[in-house]
Amino acid sequence: MKKLFLGIFMVAFLLFITAYGGGQDNDNANNDTANNDNADTQEISKITVGTEGTYAPFTFHNEEGELTGYDVEVIKEVAKRMDVEIEFMETQWDSMFAGLNAKRFDLIANQVGINEDRLANYDFSEPYTYSTAVVVVPKDNNEITSFEDLKGKKSAQSLTSNYGAIAEQNGAELVGVEGIAQAIELIKQGRAEVTVNDKLAVLDYIKAQGDESIKIVAESEDVSEMAFAFNKGNEQLVAAINEQLAAMREDGTLQKISVEWFGEDVSTK
Repeated sequence: MKKLFLGIFMVAFLLFITAYGGGQDNDNANNDTANNDNADTQEISKITVGTEGTYAPFTFHNEEGELTGYDVEVIKEVAKRMDVEIEFMETQWDSMFAGLNAKRFDLIANQVGINEDRLANYDFSEPYTYSTAVVVVPKDNNEITSFEDLKGKKSAQSLTSNYGAIAEQNGAELVGVEGIAQAIELIKQGRAEVTVNDKLAVLDYIKAQGDESIKIVAESEDVSEMAFAFNKGNEQLVAAINEQLAAMREDGTLQKISVEWFGEDVSTK
């Protein structure tokens, strides 16, 4: 009789434990669901931004060691208007998208061009920068006035750049250089006749150096669009940032930041 009673007691106890444990699992599942729901709808309080910090004039450190640049100031103004904290995470360009993929930061602010390959894998804000390829010659050169005039001319170019390819496609003979400063120096010395380069980089060089010995004589019709890049699935953040970019464009703030850095408005086509 004692054995029978003990058996019944053990069965009842096990049933109680199982039922109690099952209730805890259900509570946890409900809590997880609630947390996920909150994550989808909670108010944005902070954004983390991947940027190089070594790519003037877009993202670099000034003489005081402060991170600044056109892209940095644009996203800082966006964050200010959103009333959220902003944290920059400086990352080499080669590992920038890997950092975004790993969710080390929420977005990239580093003159990221929009193209089909990136659109397949990432979301983008509305563009805040537009740039084109330009033809640059010495101020007293009146022979070259278009891309077609590059044929047979010596063009100072980084040999692996898109701009070098443009010059070569238009019949130029390439003279290898390491960057825009060297390219402009060669055409000023007469060792090259022209360079094809990024409009923003040229404008920044002219503004920074106060160099009036060169001029832009032609600009490509193909416009590159630069924007903030996000992992897919961040529609709420993309929409919030787009809202502020639109407001900045409307009230002239985006134009003001652009003119401060480049001497003209590069935030519109």
